[in-house]
Amino acid sequence: MEATLFTFPSSKPPASSQALTLKTHFKNPLLTTATRPNSSHCPTLRHKPHISIRAAISRTKKEETVETVKEQLQDCHLIAGIKYKGFTVKQFQELRKTLPDTTKLLVAKNTLVFKAVEGTKWEALKPCMKGMNAWLFVHSEEIPAALKPYRTFQKEKKLETNDFAGAVFEGKFFAPEEFKALETMPTRAEIYAQLLGSLKSPASLVVGTLQAPARDLVLVLKAYVKKLEESGGQ
Repeated sequence: MEATLFTFPSSKPPASSQALTLKTHFKNPLLTTATRPNSSHCPTLRHKPHISIRAAISRTKKEETVETVKEQLQDCHLIAGIKYKGFTVKQFQELRKTLPDTTKLLVAKNTLVFKAVEGTKWEALKPCMKGMNAWLFVHSEEIPAALKPYRTFQKEKKLETNDFAGAVFEGKFFAPEEFKALETMPTRAEIYAQLLGSLKSPASLVVGTLQAPARDLVLVLKAYVKKLEESGGQ
């Protein structure tokens, strides 16, 4: 069946106008796009500049993150990863408020963190770089005091699955099941007390103190020197 366009008998199309047909009335979008490849019909031409800008911004942010991690490595005593999948922004804010001033919490992709620590003693973190991690940078020798706030936060918020992913201390990697050794380390005050007690004890106890881990021995010696300085060498 032929399609018919109805016109009024008294109206005649101008001589200069073309006859109205199905071909002229319905434009071929494919033909129009093909013959006029301008920016409005070509998504590639229209969006390419925006894609380039977004890529440049993303690259800049990644570089900034790597530099931030490198800054945190300075004078750092321990780095610990925390599995943060499921955390809310509010929870992160609450957690940061509970941390000591010497402990910084940073959320960064594993790949960027590893890029910053690669070739350093912190490269031992690699085994825990799986999943989504937030990172604790401890700038203090008081390791238990730095880890305790998160343990408390974890229990209060019932975040059993959001455990520590691992940590590096003195170049050694500590798996989640080994964190008890870090969380029960003696504090500086306890080491000072141990030193003073040993100086007044039998020689066997002094020898026991000297056989302690190198870190404890260094802290003991520092404490003793400090005490001498404060007492004027007497």
